[in-house]
Amino acid sequence: MYDLAAIEAALKETIFTGKLHFSPVTGSTNSDALAAARAGAPHGSVYLADEQLAGRGRGDHRWESAAGQGLYVSVLLRPAAVSSRHVPLFPLAAGLAASYAVFVAAGLKVDLRWPNDLLISPAQATAWGPRSSERKAGGILVESKTDSDMLAFAVVGVGINVHQRTFAPDLATPATSLDLEAGRTVSRQELLIALLKSLERETCSMHDPAIPAVIPARVAQVSTWLWNRRVEVHGPQACVGVTAGLDENGFLRVNTGNGIVTVQTGGIRAAKTD
Repeated sequence: MYDLAAIEAALKETIFTGKLHFSPVTGSTNSDALAAARAGAPHGSVYLADEQLAGRGRGDHRWESAAGQGLYVSVLLRPAAVSSRHVPLFPLAAGLAASYAVFVAAGLKVDLRWPNDLLISPAQATAWGPRSSERKAGGILVESKTDSDMLAFAVVGVGINVHQRTFAPDLATPATSLDLEAGRTVSRQELLIALLKSLERETCSMHDPAIPAVIPARVAQVSTWLWNRRVEVHGPQACVGVTAGLDENGFLRVNTGNGIVTVQTGGIRAAKTD
């Protein structure tokens, strides 16, 4: 279990001080945070659970959230003076924060798969043995509300597999956990603290035009998916093509052979070979 007093002490002088809300069991931390946001909860409120009964990923996909096995946390952000056009950058900023936290807590490098998947590359595997494909260790779900072209609030939900040993066999992307990849027991508490501190750094200066402007380039430095990867796009802009980077809004550009498609929503997978 988490040592809540120690977490509070570690978060002293951050935007999260005194705003940690822990539930042993909940439906969804994102749902909890959204309800709190609508009720007027303050900037920096954190909703943490040991188990989720109805954990959600992007597109209403179910996120398995067994008791004591992973990190399940959602953060309510009300950053001042952030334009609604920067909202698509929040999942990318959260991905950067999660990538840093995984490296701090587990010593593993994350490959960010646009827009919100945390993958571990096979080159780092220690417990799985040799394998050829990346495995998914976590995901991000951002839900937001805008008002008069400005961001009213954003709920940033992060789910990371930490202690899991087995996974459903029919997942679209094979799954893994930090313990399996690091070959040791990774501290959920250390991971949480690193994530929250990094998330504060990544998101609380989004009102500064210089910060959103560099996020696409920073994501490209920690992702192998944004350039020269042949992918299938799933969602309303379904297509197959070769990735050609992010635009200034964080949208994915895909060269289909018949022109560039700028994908604003959806997900990607490696394209099946012909």
